[in-house]
Amino acid sequence: MPDTHPSAFAPAATELFKGRGLPAPDTLPNVLTGLHFEALENFTRVFAVRPGERMLFLADPKLDPKVVAAISGLARARGVRPWMVMADTTQVTEMPEEVKPLLEKADFVVSSWFCSIIDPFCIAQRKRGQRWVKITYFRDLGLLDTPQARFPIDLVGEIIRATAARYPVGQDFDLHFTDPRGTDLHIGFTARMRELQLRSNRWRGKMCADEPGAYVHYLPCHGPNLYDRTSVDNDEDLVVPVNGVVYPEWGVGFPRPFAERYGVVFKDDRITEVTGHGPYAEILRDMLVGGRLIELGCGFNPKAPRREIYPAGSNSPGALHYGIDLIKPSDYIRRVMPEWEEPPIHMDLVSFDSTVMAGSTPLIEDGFLNALRESAVVEMASRYGDAVDLLEAWPD
Repeated sequence: MPDTHPSAFAPAATELFKGRGLPAPDTLPNVLTGLHFEALENFTRVFAVRPGERMLFLADPKLDPKVVAAISGLARARGVRPWMVMADTTQVTEMPEEVKPLLEKADFVVSSWFCSIIDPFCIAQRKRGQRWVKITYFRDLGLLDTPQARFPIDLVGEIIRATAARYPVGQDFDLHFTDPRGTDLHIGFTARMRELQLRSNRWRGKMCADEPGAYVHYLPCHGPNLYDRTSVDNDEDLVVPVNGVVYPEWGVGFPRPFAERYGVVFKDDRITEVTGHGPYAEILRDMLVGGRLIELGCGFNPKAPRREIYPAGSNSPGALHYGIDLIKPSDYIRRVMPEWEEPPIHMDLVSFDSTVMAGSTPLIEDGFLNALRESAVVEMASRYGDAVDLLEAWPD
């Protein structure tokens, strides 16, 4: 007769337990080789340099030399010999004058420099057709052998397109952000703002640098932003109606999620107040007041680690990072991240459990990106494997 005494069902003490309830990681060489080549397929497609083109590498000394060798080797295999400019740091906030003539002559640019996306000179080069790959998330060649590196880039693109389709068409609407901590942030969108923002190659689900003016990230994890200044054609003088309060869970440069509740108050496109008490309250007030939300990033790669927020916010689907440009360099950032990939005039605040409404249509509910269950996304995922595993088994 089976032992039905309650003690038979009591869990063993954690420190005494020995056993295994989940499969061990794959270590068979044939399995690992196959996974490696899945990632290589993404790698070769994203870095779409073509024979006869001029390629420029904007690098920094802390970039893994094997990353440079891998990308340069791919270029040379296509008959392209890259030029390289080495800056002392990734924290280049504007394109140096001495580099501009080289950049003007390039067809294809690979960059680790911060200024790549925001510098007006770089934007102008893309408008004339120059193609860019930003490698913030590919600073170590070992990252090639991670689940996020081999997650199919076409599937990332389908997830992004399904999200874009949820933005209301031909009407004004609010992006509305809430969460269990009390966040209540509104960003007023016009129909024109939607058109400007969603016209980019990434919002169209194009993950490779193969069309004129392309700007993509590698690893293929940092998707387009739910809101950024492209929505107003990068007009720095225009005041966007960003109003409300955000209670972030965490911030880049802070060792663990916030134990206290800090309210970041926005009024007419600027941070006017940081509420709350605790060890970081004064630091956040000094850092953030006066700052502007320049990007509100969302993760789109289901195999990006959920709780890994360094260097620029989680890239897991539905995780948000509020990218804020500061009015002055933060001494706190300079102390704790002196060699951060981004300069001390920027801060990413992170939330994992937000709900985001575009008008009356949900984009994200309780941290879950709704596009992951769209029929077109599930159908495409099924071509590559188990759709639930690919889309909803998120690494921590």
